[in-house]
Amino acid sequence: MCFESLAVFFSDESSGFGPVFEEQPVDTIYPEESPEDKIIMSCRTRANPPATYRWRLDNTEIVIGNDDHYSLMGGNLVISFPDKSKHAGNYSCLASNEFGTLVSQKASVQFGYLDMFSSDEREAVYVKEGQGAVLLCAPPPHLPEDLSFRWMLNEFPEFILLDKRRFVSQTTGNLYISTVRASDSGNYSCFVSSPSIAKSVFSKFIPLVPIAERSLRKYPADIKVKSADTYTLMGQNITLECFALGNPIPQIRWRKVDGDLPVYRHNISMSGSLLHLYDIQYEDEGLYECEANNSKGKDRHKVHLYVEGAPEWVEKISSSERDIGGDYIMSCLASGKPKPHVHFLKNGRMNHELRFTDLTFDDSGMYQCIAENRHGTIYANAELRVFAGAPSFEWNPVKPKLLGAKNGRVVIDCKPRAAPQPSISWSKGTELLHNSSRIFIWPDGSLELLNVTKSDEGKYTCFAENDRGRANSTGSLSVTDATKITLAPSNADISVGESTRMECAASHDPTLDLTFIWSLDAHAIDFDQDREHYERKMAGTSSSELLISNTQLRHAGRYSCTAQTPVDNVTVSAELVVRGPPGPPGGVRVDEVMTSSVRVTWSHGTDNLSPISKYSVQYRDERAQQDWRDASTSPVNVEGNAEMASVINLTPWTEYEFRVIATNTLGTGPPSDPSPKITTREARPVVAPSEIGGGGGTSRELTITWTPVQPQYYYGSNFGYIIAFKPHNDPEWMRVTVTDPQTQKYVHKDSKIPPSTRFEVKMKAFNSQGEGPFSVSAFICSAQDVPAEAPTIIEARTLSATEAVVSWVPLQLQTVEGYQVRYWRESVENEASAQRVLVPSRENHTRLDNMKPNSHYLIEVRAYNGAGYGPASQRHKIYTKRAPPSRPPKIIGTKMNYSGTTINIAWEQVEPLANESTVEGYKVLYRPEGQPNGVLYTTVKQSIDLPMKKGDYLVEVRAHSEGGDGAVAQVRIAGFSVNEHNPDRR
Repeated sequence: MCFESLAVFFSDESSGFGPVFEEQPVDTIYPEESPEDKIIMSCRTRANPPATYRWRLDNTEIVIGNDDHYSLMGGNLVISFPDKSKHAGNYSCLASNEFGTLVSQKASVQFGYLDMFSSDEREAVYVKEGQGAVLLCAPPPHLPEDLSFRWMLNEFPEFILLDKRRFVSQTTGNLYISTVRASDSGNYSCFVSSPSIAKSVFSKFIPLVPIAERSLRKYPADIKVKSADTYTLMGQNITLECFALGNPIPQIRWRKVDGDLPVYRHNISMSGSLLHLYDIQYEDEGLYECEANNSKGKDRHKVHLYVEGAPEWVEKISSSERDIGGDYIMSCLASGKPKPHVHFLKNGRMNHELRFTDLTFDDSGMYQCIAENRHGTIYANAELRVFAGAPSFEWNPVKPKLLGAKNGRVVIDCKPRAAPQPSISWSKGTELLHNSSRIFIWPDGSLELLNVTKSDEGKYTCFAENDRGRANSTGSLSVTDATKITLAPSNADISVGESTRMECAASHDPTLDLTFIWSLDAHAIDFDQDREHYERKMAGTSSSELLISNTQLRHAGRYSCTAQTPVDNVTVSAELVVRGPPGPPGGVRVDEVMTSSVRVTWSHGTDNLSPISKYSVQYRDERAQQDWRDASTSPVNVEGNAEMASVINLTPWTEYEFRVIATNTLGTGPPSDPSPKITTREARPVVAPSEIGGGGGTSRELTITWTPVQPQYYYGSNFGYIIAFKPHNDPEWMRVTVTDPQTQKYVHKDSKIPPSTRFEVKMKAFNSQGEGPFSVSAFICSAQDVPAEAPTIIEARTLSATEAVVSWVPLQLQTVEGYQVRYWRESVENEASAQRVLVPSRENHTRLDNMKPNSHYLIEVRAYNGAGYGPASQRHKIYTKRAPPSRPPKIIGTKMNYSGTTINIAWEQVEPLANESTVEGYKVLYRPEGQPNGVLYTTVKQSIDLPMKKGDYLVEVRAHSEGGDGAVAQVRIAGFSVNEHNPDRR
């Protein structure tokens, strides 16, 4: 809402005036969890006498004193211990004094909240690698609606960085991943913030589980984030969202279907996902289209943007003092979309249209004009005061000293304050004046004298009279010599960057001050603001010189010199012609579009008084997003009288825009506006893929890799590759087609392919117009076979409850790159979930860890290479030892010997549980506090003597068994005092 302040124009405010708002209530959001226990709604006015205040809630007056929650502090309303059920609504303030009442703008009080997310666990989302994923936020109940969304990964505060592959909608809060990768695996949480109440909450974690694919499939672009049809207001900013799933990652582009995007008022961010429109205008209304595109397909979405407007004043009421008995119209007119409804208040009560005839004192008061539509409400306030009184010259007497130039014109004002309107008469000395050929009394009371002479000098008196009385006021007229120009500035013709000067001199009455005013095309020159180009010099008291340096085209025009005294002025002019570089050409168009050339036409711009000698054509490649570059043209030199040229050496199937620049002998002008964008015709490709290589892979496969052709060399639609390959000495070529231009690898599977065989490979590109040339041949080898033999396990034995060691006989095969050891709990775990250890080929043993105590395990070993895994060894079974004692020793004593050189630590025997290993002894770690390392002792007893040392030390005691080390007990030694505690674990 907008509120126009009241302007008071009464000549003497000390006589009193109605309220003028200086502070008004504003919309307030009170957080339900706020530590504050009150809301203050502001209201303050300027008034004489001071105003009294009342308040309304939803148009019902609040009775202060009837409700302990409400109190007044000056004009402010204080709501103590706010209650949502009682105090939410729209508040307005009424300010009154003896001149009338004003109503403030309405301000809402809302109770803001943001609930916690549901505590229910979120289900995991399983997605194949290469497919898109959507994680739903589902924000909890809240008020107001303005939320912001981010997503966390695994732990706070690790927020996901957004890029062209990941997007968070600020409308729904959902997280979108266009193409899921293995690295996306993890637990995701939606983090929601309400800036209005400064509160944030986050959801339960949602596990995202990518499912590995042997070869990633391609998926066409599929738009999932679609802004709905949107209403916005003139002058506001808005953001439209668009995001697509697909593999490869789709590219997103925006356009206005029924026009162009506003050039300087739009911005595209988040790799195209967000279209920001700034300072919205009515012409921005229309259809906006988002297009998502990848090599597998396109998707489009259109959103209709409707532009409306909050009310604005076209004409509004203002404070006025009017004569009694007169007629008066308070005019009030507002614009907006939809058209605002306008109504009026007088002293806070509804009033009809503000048209007055035969004004009376009862019409005095405070008036308000209110215009509203669904987007807001605006107020215009005014005080109307009806006046009646005898004529008085107290505030506006006739000027006591009047000056007139000889043979000139003099107007003497007579404007007394009076109501009803007085009758006016004039006298010179004792002579009563009447209208004549040289003397005229205007209806407003002014006296006009024409062709004045020295005989007109004297005292002039204005008489005013109405039914309430009469008054008069006198001024004295003196006649001076007229001002005349004696030296006028001369016309000049110069080029841009040159300097010139103009001179001006005048004669005038010596009793008067003379000033010179210089102007350009009727606008006075600001010598401070434009000091770089203009300088003014005075030559005595009767002449002035204007220096114009480093002239620009904007300095051309009619220069006027005005010689001015307090009585009269005279003006003389001269013309300055500035010649310069040409202006921008107009109407640039493109036709005759071919594969590598177009014809560009234009119309001549202004030559700025120097003939155009040549034109230059520039282009910009939209795909490369490069700066403007000079184009190759035919003819090479484009003459100044030309209006067209052919642009050559362009790239086929490329979007371009062009502009034209004119040059004359004085320089090069600014460029034209860009032409509409065009796309050159398609042609067969001429560039082949590079860096062809490959080899290796799984058995019976031929892996071929390359560097793809850059998009600017596609030269046409339906771009792809043809791969030709054959064993080195074979005459027959095999050919395959790859349709995805961004693909970098092809794997040919054939059970007949011999392993480790040399192949010759070459590639070329194709599009809808045909095939290009082959690349240079490359030579690669097919994959080797997997190892054919299985290793033999020599030994597998347990070391503790959680560790074991296994060794095997290595294979005597050159193709072996290493060994894989798998182990899992028999009858408990699935073989597919077995733990795996990879071992280099130079080793034949490894350690197994993370095993479960007291369990049967199966172990197998197999060799592997780049082609895959060979056959598994025979399975070997082992049994892990029982777990170590879970209970720590209980320390029962710490005793220092009589000499103070040792201290004895004693503990009770640890009794293992039924499923735990038998205690074989105890380990004692003696270490400085704050350091991880110390001296380790072993003993089978239940006590030990340790040497006393300087500083603070920790003693850790744990039982030892065949299953490993048990839980730890800890005691701290600090000087001669000992504090004991037994944590559950070390």
